[in-house]
Parts: sequence; C-alpha cells; structure tokens
Amino acid sequence: MGGSAREVFLAFLKLGLTSFGGPVAHLGYFRDELVVRRKWIDEAGYADLVALCQFLPGPASSQVGFSLGLLRAGALGGLAAWSAFTLPSALLLILFASGASWFGSGIGSGVLHGLKLVAVAVVAQAVWGMAQALTPDRDRAGIALLAVFFVVFVGGSVGQVAAIVTGGLMGLWLCRKLPVSVVGHINSGVPSFVGWLALVLFALLLVGLPLLESILPLQGVALFDAFYRAGALVFGGGHVVLPLLETAVVQPGWVSGDAFLAGYGAAQAVPGPLFTFAAYLGAVMGPQPSGLAGAAIALVAVFLPGLLLVVGVLPFWDAFRSRPLAQAAMRGANAAVVGVLGAALYNPVWTSAIHTAADFALALLGFVLLTMWRMPPWSVVLGLAAGGALLSLA
Repeated sequence: MGGSAREVFLAFLKLGLTSFGGPVAHLGYFRDELVVRRKWIDEAGYADLVALCQFLPGPASSQVGFSLGLLRAGALGGLAAWSAFTLPSALLLILFASGASWFGSGIGSGVLHGLKLVAVAVVAQAVWGMAQALTPDRDRAGIALLAVFFVVFVGGSVGQVAAIVTGGLMGLWLCRKLPVSVVGHINSGVPSFVGWLALVLFALLLVGLPLLESILPLQGVALFDAFYRAGALVFGGGHVVLPLLETAVVQPGWVSGDAFLAGYGAAQAVPGPLFTFAAYLGAVMGPQPSGLAGAAIALVAVFLPGLLLVVGVLPFWDAFRSRPLAQAAMRGANAAVVGVLGAALYNPVWTSAIHTAADFALALLGFVLLTMWRMPPWSVVLGLAAGGALLSLA
C-alpha cells in the first residue's frame, strides 16, 4: 500500500472512460497506466494478478483492477477502483435502456436489428479466439464438443453448469500431463482469515439465495440471485456471461429476446467491462424492481462473486496455483466454456438475428472487421446499426 482511495478512484475513472476493446485490451491499458507509468506494482506482480484473475470465475479485467486498488489503498482502494472503472459504462447503458421505446418501429427497429447483428459478429469473434487459445488439442476440443451436447440436450442453467463441471472433471483426466505454468509472486496483504470469510460468504450466497427466494418469493431477491449465479459461474471472460444471463432473464420472461440482444450489441460500443450489460438488463426488466433500482441490484450482484473470490483466494494463491491437478481442472473447465459459448452463438444469438441473406452478409462483415481488420468494436457497432437502419428502409 502507499496510496489513497481518491488517487485510485481518479486513475481508474480515466481508465473507465477510455478503455475500449474488451478484457484483453483492458489489461493492456492497466499495464501501461499503472505498471509502466505510475509504477504501482512491478511486472512480475502484475503478471501474477492477471494469472489469478484468469484462473477464477468472474470478469478478469475488473478483478485485476479491483486487486490493484486493493494493493494500493486497501479495501477502500479496491472499491474505488471497481466503482470508477464500472460506473461510466453502466450509466451509458442505463441511458440506452431509458430510450429503448424508440426502437419499436421504423428506423429505430432497424437500428435495433443492427445491434442484434453486432451480437452475432462479437460472439462469433469470441468463440473463434477462445477456441484457438483454450482448445489447442484434440482432448480439449473434445471437451468443448461435449459441452455443446450438454447445453443442447439438457438445456437451461443446469446444462451450462453441468457442462463446466464435467469439463473440469475431464480436465483432471485428460490434461494432467500438460506442463504446470507458474508466473511471479505476490504479497497481497490480505490476512488469511479475511480470505476464509470471503470464501464462506461467496458459498453462503450461492447456496443461500435460492433458499431465501423459496422462503421469500420477492422479485428483488430473485433478481439478485439470478445475477449472482451468473457472475459466479462465468469462466473464460465477459462474453461467456451471455448464455448465463439469457437463461436467467429471457427464459422467465423478464426481458424480451430482442431487447436482450440489442443491449448486448450496445454494450460493445461503451468503454469498461462487458459485465455492465447487467445494468442495462436490470433497467429494462418487465417486473419490478426495474429502472435505476433494478440496474443497481443487477450490477452489484453480477460483480460481487468475482470480487469475493479474489479476496478469498489472494492469501492462498501461491500455494494453490502450483498444483498440477488444479491447473488440469481449469484447462478442462475453460475448454467446456468454449462449447457453452459456441452453443449460445447458435441459440439465441444466430436464431434471433439472422433471418435473411442480407442479415448474414452484415453479420459476416462485422466479424471480418473485428477479426481481420482489427477495427475497434464501437466502430463496428455504429456501422452495423447504420446498416440495420438502411435495411429497414429498403
């Protein structure tokens, strides 16, 4: 430590307003601003934080940012880093949600359809990139394929969780002979008893919220539970939250499929973490609480499990991550995540957005611009939204 919460807040507010490009880009911005320029942490320590947050479920870039704030200025520093990095994009998406009624007809409907086509391009890019990184051999490609079958034939959140758990177990069997990768060392300053408290709270909420909902059938409790479970089960990056949130909010009828995909497309155009998509969903909910109250509940709930896990694991990370079986299980779980997201690419993303040859052509254009031309996502969002509006006039 050695800084103030105010210093952390201002540093991360700058990042929250300017960090476009997704989690990998965010980690690059963090390194440039906080490791190279401000020297809050050395390269080895930063690499270790990144390894930890990629290992855990949750939004990796937000977890790294929270950890950097925690190391710089204690608990208040961690909260300052998270809030400053998260709130700009969350507020922009809430504003987008407040204008959602404009998208009901005419050009607005075309823009809405263009945003749904953006979702096709972005999710396809995520599946492509993650498959290359996380399924580089036949064993892990087989785990990903098995995960697709779980999601297709079991369905719902049960199929998604079963796919990830099965992937972890398959990883213990098929990936245990791969070399163990250990980078750096970090002294978190978090006492071990605080770590245990955070892990216990994480587990209590994961198990206790569904029980509380059955005792108190209140929509606010159900909303918090749905977003907390989604945040607790996201391995492999922000895009993986898409199928989990779709199961949580579209299938019960809280949010329409069109509004869901339009918001996901719009989320590509704002800086900061993709998990702020939760704020949009909370704002456009049909049942109450919605609006600002729903956005606040959804936003806190989806980020909370990832932050609790960071605090819980930091004191024990050095000892745990060097174990070959832990790394083998994570390799299998990450491969399964590719299958879960691949299944989501077809349903609901593709089936909800691609209806004509022109739709396919626009989505393919977006995919090529993102993957081959390396265009920034916000520019692709604007281009495909304009393309959708033009198609509506044809």
